[in-house]
Amino acid sequence: MSFMWTVASLVIALVVVSISHWLYRWSNTKPKCIGKLPPGSMGFPIIGETIHFFKPYGFYEIPPFLKKRLLRYGPLFRTNIFCSKTVFSTEPDVIFEIFRQENKSFALGYPDMFVKVLGKDNLFFKPGDIHKHLKQITQHLLGAESLKQKMIGNMDQEIRNHLRLKASESRFDVKDTVLNMVVASMTSMARREAIDVIKDVLTRRKESKEKHGDFVDTMLEDLEKENTIFDQGSAISLIFSILVVAKEGVPNITSIAVKFLSQNPKALAELKREHKAILRNRKDKGGVSWEEYRHSMSFTNMVISESLRLANLSPVMFRKALRDVEIKGKNIRYTIPAGWIVAVVPAMVHFDEATYENPLEFNPWRWEGKEMIWGSKTFMVFGGGVRLCVGAEFARLHIALFLHHLVTTYDFSLVQDCELIRTPFLHFTKGLLLNISESSK
Repeated sequence: MSFMWTVASLVIALVVVSISHWLYRWSNTKPKCIGKLPPGSMGFPIIGETIHFFKPYGFYEIPPFLKKRLLRYGPLFRTNIFCSKTVFSTEPDVIFEIFRQENKSFALGYPDMFVKVLGKDNLFFKPGDIHKHLKQITQHLLGAESLKQKMIGNMDQEIRNHLRLKASESRFDVKDTVLNMVVASMTSMARREAIDVIKDVLTRRKESKEKHGDFVDTMLEDLEKENTIFDQGSAISLIFSILVVAKEGVPNITSIAVKFLSQNPKALAELKREHKAILRNRKDKGGVSWEEYRHSMSFTNMVISESLRLANLSPVMFRKALRDVEIKGKNIRYTIPAGWIVAVVPAMVHFDEATYENPLEFNPWRWEGKEMIWGSKTFMVFGGGVRLCVGAEFARLHIALFLHHLVTTYDFSLVQDCELIRTPFLHFTKGLLLNISESSK
């Protein structure tokens, strides 16, 4: 019996040694490239360190995943997340250089898991000229001219209607209310079900001669062109992606702004002063005009910028190395191998004490007199390089309209302080509930 136990123990020991050796080789296998890899660990085979990446943390905290590795390896390190070999960068200068080298040394690239979710034919993944064409099409709907001529009136009316309804109920969840109901119903389904709905809409629109002046019409017009880069699959994938972005971005930022304003009487008073001045100077009783939005909401835009900075809705932004790229590390130059994913972390820029005084404080006045350059070295809320979010103006306009009607027509207060966590994406664990009633003033 003792002999059998001895043999079994030896077999187990050999298995453990073999697995340990395999894990060691996985973690330390270096790709064929000239130069020195950034320090780091590849974690477990296949999944790498993905599980650690999703560890929850507080709203104002540096992600534990980053904090541990920054202390151990510095601001540039390698890992494996989402089944992809990845280099993380947290230094503003390096991040800006990566964005600046778009379509030269780097291109938009996502881990395989992301590609499977959004669709391999998704045009957001396409490089160069295709992205330029895509940008022109999306700006046809979401750019300033379209917002001014077609959308601001409808957006304004919808926001007024929703707030009027919620005031009659005395209480509402900000995020759920801001969320467009059509977008919510489509993106809450599985991707396949949502695509079936979009496909049906495209088919019915194509058969109908009626024009709606919206994004679907724009897509259909482009599909009819001889030299189009679109087919029905890529058009559907693009529409789905835009719906996902709209569903998550605007409601979260609006909720963040309302939360901080509710807790900052000075900022709320200044916002009310600005918007009541707009009402006094308005010649008619219509909704918000484009001129009012562009020229009379300076403090509102400061509030929105500060909310965007603190929210950090994009916890990471991904690029892919097109070739072996040398990156300056701490007193040494490292090489990012061709084909590896590069993950940049905007929060490390937006919470940097060297750039922002008291960076964890909600202070809209920090933007006073400053030109807000989207995609700059210190403000990356809408991306960077040539890949700035085409929906940025749409988001700011929607938030501004919501705040205008909220502070000029209603009294409101938080039902309770809401808890915010990141995983790393932002979550309101109990929503953001507001008491609301029509203002008597």
